[in-house]
Amino acid sequence: MLRIENLRVNIGEKEILHDINLEIEEGEIHVLFGPNGSGKTTLLMTIMGFPNYRVLEGKIFLKGEDITHLPPHERAKRGIGISFQRPPTIRGLKTRKMAELANLCSDETANIDEIASNLNLEGFLDRDINYGFSGGELKRTELLQLLAQNPDLVLLDEPESGVDLENIALIGEAINCLLEKDISCKERRLRPKKSSLIISHTGYILDYVNADKGYVMCEGSIGCSGQPHELLDTIRKLGYEECIACQLQIPI
Repeated sequence: MLRIENLRVNIGEKEILHDINLEIEEGEIHVLFGPNGSGKTTLLMTIMGFPNYRVLEGKIFLKGEDITHLPPHERAKRGIGISFQRPPTIRGLKTRKMAELANLCSDETANIDEIASNLNLEGFLDRDINYGFSGGELKRTELLQLLAQNPDLVLLDEPESGVDLENIALIGEAINCLLEKDISCKERRLRPKKSSLIISHTGYILDYVNADKGYVMCEGSIGCSGQPHELLDTIRKLGYEECIACQLQIPI
């Protein structure tokens, strides 16, 4: 589904990502851990093709196609969707209209009202995008758009950030539905299996979403990979300082 080879990325004059190599197969969910400022969001933004994130070296492939220099809207058409950690407020654009626009990237017509109902967002469809929304409402609105878009590769930037326990459970359920991991949400049809790359600082989302592989990013590089819960246990016991020291081979 996604292959990244030797990726180096600048923001302005500063190199943020160094020699990133990553591969996600169809149907796999991968989670990327790391301290704040380690480059996790930069990686997602680069995969999505935002112009402020300049590729210095390396390639990004989606389903075998080199998309390294495609603009974001072309990547969306080819099946990449993203949920932002801090999505923008857009005055004058209604939530329903945004979901309808997202649905243009899908070959299926979405039932926006039904999706909104499942996310407890019925009363938000005629409100301006994200205006006055709480943390949980912001995350659910992002998932409304992704469910309408129906992408093959889902990029989620800290879906549990700023969300209370009740909303985390609902968000986890919606992510499983989006990724077709919940059989009650899955229609019987032949189609590529969906994949996802999830950024998490705390790892709380793993209580609701079953990831196949985890990575730890420090200082703009992926230092290690492994079973997500094992990595998370180590992070919770020893902190990210241990990961940085291990990556840089510095005793602490």
